[in-house]
Amino acid sequence: MDLNEKAVKFMQEGKIEEAAKLLNEAIEENPKDAIAYTNFGNLLAAVNEEERALNFFKKSIELDETLATAHYGKGNVLFNQEKYVEAIDAYQEALVNGLKQGDVYYMLGMSFYHLNDLPRALPSLQRATELNEGDVDAHFQYALTLAQLEQVDEAMTAFDRVLEIDREHADSYFNLGVAYAYKNEAGKALNMFEKALEIQPDHALSANGKKQMEQVLRNEDE
Repeated sequence: MDLNEKAVKFMQEGKIEEAAKLLNEAIEENPKDAIAYTNFGNLLAAVNEEERALNFFKKSIELDETLATAHYGKGNVLFNQEKYVEAIDAYQEALVNGLKQGDVYYMLGMSFYHLNDLPRALPSLQRATELNEGDVDAHFQYALTLAQLEQVDEAMTAFDRVLEIDREHADSYFNLGVAYAYKNEAGKALNMFEKALEIQPDHALSANGKKQMEQVLRNEDE
């Protein structure tokens, strides 16, 4: 196990100082070790030293512009800084250089989502769900994007998929309630809002939806 591998192991164990010491040694031994710079960038990002992390990722990319993990790390820092356009560039570089993982597609999709570019967010989020089938966040964001693009039936299927993974996902029940309300199925909408409130009694949007559907059903009975 070389210094980089030992450092990553320490990072995974939460031993940040020990990891930093090993990465310093790795860089001193080989100042052109792009992987060591990337690992140091990940370490700094983990302790919220984002500007320093960014410098390490940039140094890593200078040494090896094909190192996909450096581009991904850089993208995550930029995403956290709400620099979504720059983050998109970094994530796309990560993909071009072979890091075709669900997390990369998810973060790329979320960058487009935050820019309100939903048509471009959708395929990346869909790919994230395909690569990480058990990722609740990816499935939920994919479903939410479908809903916001008014692809209601597809969104409902996607929210159902979230609930297959996590039966206690209140926001998915709420969004299904909204979808049923949109389709003028007040009884089913009410049921979804009630399920959301069973899981999360302070879910204000569901409470409001429940009141509205109860009123709709009363009006139908009159």
